[in-house]
Amino acid sequence: MTRRIILVDPLPRTLDLIMTPDVRRRLEAMGEVVVSQDRPMPDETVERLLPETVLIFGQTAMDRGRLERAPHLKAIINVETNFLPNIDYAAAQDRGVHVITPASAFAAPVAEAALGMAIDLARGITEADRLFREGRESYGLAANEHTFRFMGSSVGIVGFGDLGRQFRELIRPFRNTVRIYDPWLPAEVIERAEAMPASLDEVLRESRTVAVFAGVTSENQGFIGAREFSLMQPGASFLLMSRAGVVDFPAFLEAVRSGHIRAATDVFPQEPVAADDPVRAVPGLLLSAHRTGGTLDAFHAIGAMAVADAELILRGLPPVLCRRADPATAARLRSKPVDLS
Repeated sequence: MTRRIILVDPLPRTLDLIMTPDVRRRLEAMGEVVVSQDRPMPDETVERLLPETVLIFGQTAMDRGRLERAPHLKAIINVETNFLPNIDYAAAQDRGVHVITPASAFAAPVAEAALGMAIDLARGITEADRLFREGRESYGLAANEHTFRFMGSSVGIVGFGDLGRQFRELIRPFRNTVRIYDPWLPAEVIERAEAMPASLDEVLRESRTVAVFAGVTSENQGFIGAREFSLMQPGASFLLMSRAGVVDFPAFLEAVRSGHIRAATDVFPQEPVAADDPVRAVPGLLLSAHRTGGTLDAFHAIGAMAVADAELILRGLPPVLCRRADPATAARLRSKPVDLS
């Protein structure tokens, strides 16, 4: 092989977004970089370069045939940060090709925003601001009739991956009783985080605040519906921070609209949300336009983590910063790809 080709097919990301100049220089030092910035890389370009490609940064479809036509490929690094169903993960594993993603880059900013939303809902901060601007404010105890202290209250976490673990660490000073539901984890992992393993029903029934960080799989789409929302304590808070597909969204909105729970969501079934979507008028719902993870430092971390692990892989070492795709779990994931950065 005379050339080491690095395919960069990052949409919806761009190199300028995810790589600072110094990280870009490290990328270019590893081989000949071929970039498709404003559109997915054309199939003819991919096919022409596969025989000399050593790394792929992006969401390029790689079935078994393509993997076989890329004899020098060492890694596929998904910079959209979701494992998509366009890769033959078992074939990649068989060929020793690492499939990884720097998804944890978003964990800290999402957890930070979730904490802010949890406190906002518990104390009614945004609601009080709106009432004040409308001239309908109350004062003192009367203004706190439906609020509760987040400090020391019970918290439930649904999904204990990167996001859930970061949130659990962030709330430690608040001395909450924490229950966690994650059917993909043994109880020992949850107990080491000084939390209680619990069923989904227990988490919903016993928690004043429930934070959902679960990804969408082929088995759990819409698994939190009307029955599950009815289990929650009246006035409890529900934070939807991962993917809209894990809840029955109409049932979610009805639970909020009825006044049974208060809630915040950073994700929606269709994004961007239509201007006339009724979600914009649901009282008791704190809205966020899929923005909690999208801080500039998080996007830069995507590039830095991806390049650092690529350097290790080309030296014959395993990646240490990015999450690896396991064929047994990656094939189950059904997260909708993001369209906007």
